[in-house]
Amino acid sequence: MVNLILGNCPGSWGVRWAGPEPRPPWRRFLDELADAGYGWLELGPYGYLPTDPGCLNDELARRGLRVCAGTVHGCGGLHRPDEFGDLLARTRRAAELAAATGAHHLVLVPVPGYRDEFTGAWAEPDKLDDDGWRVLVRAANELGKHVLGEYGLTLCFQPHADTYVETGGQIGRFLAETDPAYVSLCLDTGHHAYAGGDPAGLIAEVPDRVGCVHVKQIDPRLAIRAQRESLAFGQAVMLGAACEPPHGLPDLPPVMDALRRRGRDVFVVVAHEPPPGTEAPADVAARTREYLLTC
Repeated sequence: MVNLILGNCPGSWGVRWAGPEPRPPWRRFLDELADAGYGWLELGPYGYLPTDPGCLNDELARRGLRVCAGTVHGCGGLHRPDEFGDLLARTRRAAELAAATGAHHLVLVPVPGYRDEFTGAWAEPDKLDDDGWRVLVRAANELGKHVLGEYGLTLCFQPHADTYVETGGQIGRFLAETDPAYVSLCLDTGHHAYAGGDPAGLIAEVPDRVGCVHVKQIDPRLAIRAQRESLAFGQAVMLGAACEPPHGLPDLPPVMDALRRRGRDVFVVVAHEPPPGTEAPADVAARTREYLLTC
């Protein structure tokens, strides 16, 4: 029997960065996560939860929680060779903590992208040339080698809106050019749908490359508005583009069915991105879990 192992993450509580933005205290997040019925979590931005492994493991054990993956943000410069040293340091730091908590994966989120997520300003062109692609692919492979060889974790790259690996074609090229021994995919259903993709179809097409899944749904009306008004993804999120399942896209039962047909267990992490000020994220998390159990 194939197990779809449900988890959640700080992002569902509005914690997208570890900085000083308004966010729930980390103890409250862990309490509410456990109370919502989850037994697994992704760690989220490094520095939000305790970075001392002993402290973190004690807090998790007290609540009956286990870690499925660590998370490394701030990796939008994979295509810039002069930034690799910093990216490697960030990755090692997150991987060390994840491994110390018994995690299986390290999810790499390639943000910031080519647009400022708050203002929509363009930082770079929205396409990479072949040289940029070669640098990006080489960096992903090298990070994956370090993560596996030094920490025993699988690197799961998450395609993300407003980055160079977003569309179905870009994902296909990325998978074709990266080494499957070192790089897997963290498929975010919402980001893929936002880019016009079919998550269930992608899972069926490349079942062996999907290491884990982030579950998110997108309000199609706001996705259309974002395209019409040329909004950055972060601006769309502030308007509520990420909506509570089952009220958006993609349709999740086909996604869950495609995961079951792979024939092996997989972590399915709820990664809702509520706008600031959203009330009762724990209630949304609990309802989402109950819904996913019916899919």
